[in-house]
Amino acid sequence: MAQVLANAVVDVITPSTPVRIGNFRVEVWGQPPYDYVRTYEIMAKSDTMAAQEGIRNFVAEMEAMPTPEG
Repeated sequence: MAQVLANAVVDVITPSTPVRIGNFRVEVWGQPPYDYVRTYEIMAKSDTMAAQEGIRNFVAEMEAMPTPEG
């Protein structure tokens, strides 16, 4: 299985505060052969943590897909 390489962009829906975690829209896209785009809504303490969680979700999703036979 090829390594899943991905990038993410984060938009703040609700910013986090010292007493509340934030809500973030995370768009993740991969490089071939996993050149898909996924969007996740993630609650996290920061945009960095939301991006990391989005990429983890994307990698798990891509690894669960059947591998194309070439």
